[in-house]
Amino acid sequence: MTFSSYEEFWPYYVAMHSRAATRWVHLAGTLTGLALTAYGVARGRARYLAALPLIGYGTAWPAHFLIEGNNPATFGHPAWSLRGDAQMIRMMLAGRDAELDEIARKWLAENG
Repeated sequence: MTFSSYEEFWPYYVAMHSRAATRWVHLAGTLTGLALTAYGVARGRARYLAALPLIGYGTAWPAHFLIEGNNPATFGHPAWSLRGDAQMIRMMLAGRDAELDEIARKWLAENG
């Protein structure tokens, strides 16, 4: 799919994460990757800098194939997907997971 702006892409991104389990796998992978990256920076161990993309994508992509049954949005829109992941995780940490459910439901109803 093509999008002219991030704002147009965002509901699609959320719809590609319509199942809460997928979103929570993303959250766990991202936070684990961030923690290991921070540990590596604090300890001066450069090899830990690879933790974020390896663990983040290494957990997220299988979730798309196994839980959602779709391809990650990252494949077609890498920069917007990274921004979308950060926005989605911020919303989840703020307790707004139900709002994500509604965005996904609406997009799928209109486009699915």
